[in-house]
Amino acid sequence: MRLDKYLKVSRLIKRRTVANEACDAGRVLINGKTAKASASVKTGDIIEIQFGTKTLKVEVMNVQESIKKEEAAEMYKEI
Repeated sequence: MRLDKYLKVSRLIKRRTVANEACDAGRVLINGKTAKASASVKTGDIIEIQFGTKTLKVEVMNVQESIKKEEAAEMYKEI
């Protein structure tokens, strides 16, 4: 699954366009490397998102095309 879509489906970022902008600005890392919005996300990857001064680090637990809002938090685990 594309990184920007994963961020939206997992509700880490609310909109896909915002996820795209964050990737373009270099604020999203996968396994320690700057990632483009089109980068592939798979189970076990570590994603770091920089929100201003705060950094969110999560591990990808599963990848699904669509999921209910209540179950979105099960797609990742905070580190």
